[in-house]
Amino acid sequence: MYDHCPGAANIRTPTLAIKKCPQCGEEVEIFSNDVSVKCSKCGFEIYNDIASCVQWCKHARECVGEEMYRKLTEKKVA
Repeated sequence: MYDHCPGAANIRTPTLAIKKCPQCGEEVEIFSNDVSVKCSKCGFEIYNDIASCVQWCKHARECVGEEMYRKLTEKKVA
């Protein structure tokens, strides 16, 4: 893993955001390294809309590590 990439700072040291569930209005905590979270009140899945350098950087796998890279790039199949 690389040590000094500023683009991955929110992945290695996650930041917290509070969002409102679009279905029931409940406040939901989501961290910058979460792909999605479920609302604790109604179960609605809320996706993280923070764009990440992991999506485009050729060094992303080495920078954030294999496990986090897979978590952030896996495609959800409905």
